[in-house]
Amino acid sequence: MMKAVVVLSGGQDSAMCLALAVRKHGADGVAAITFEYGQRHSLETKYAKRLAKRFGISLHKVIKMDFYRHLTSNALMSKDAPIERKKGASCPTTVVEGRNAFFLLAASVWAKEIGATEIYTGVSEADYSGYPDCRAAFIRSQQKTIRLALEWPVKIVTPFMRMSKADEWALAERLGILDVIENETLTCYNGIPGAGCKKCPACKLRNRGYSEFKSRRS
Repeated sequence: MMKAVVVLSGGQDSAMCLALAVRKHGADGVAAITFEYGQRHSLETKYAKRLAKRFGISLHKVIKMDFYRHLTSNALMSKDAPIERKKGASCPTTVVEGRNAFFLLAASVWAKEIGATEIYTGVSEADYSGYPDCRAAFIRSQQKTIRLALEWPVKIVTPFMRMSKADEWALAERLGILDVIENETLTCYNGIPGAGCKKCPACKLRNRGYSEFKSRRS
């Protein structure tokens, strides 16, 4: 019986979640779920599959959410939309409204089906970009709602909620997977693996954290 389900996008944070879940439960106790919701690049799924294989995950489900494009528009789902934070806006144009709410509910439904109670997700408030569904308050509320909806003791695990990207890089080194996170993940909004385009907000955040981590070591 499975112990945990990891929401696996193929990026740095979700790859680290997968590593931590496997470290705790072993590869045989962990499943992964990846969502295709109309994001700019399909490479995310490819990298997620590679990561699942690397960490020995035999149960990896890919879910297509074709309906999402009918509900909202944003810079992650439209190649024509600029990636920016408009003046006065609380969130950048890359926010995908309600994405984590959908993801966590779907992952929890599947978790109940396979007997798992832990859901790992890489959301963080420490390097906050204005996304409302990355806040601890949302996670607490969503966990309560899902437990009521499913009558299942779901625990949403957020290892990086209070952790900076520099701290996360340091953890990767301690786990012995620094090279994997550095070279085999896709975080860039423009679909460039590793260090990425170095221009989009995701790359700037990732690379700034990496530089801080390296400076600590010197």
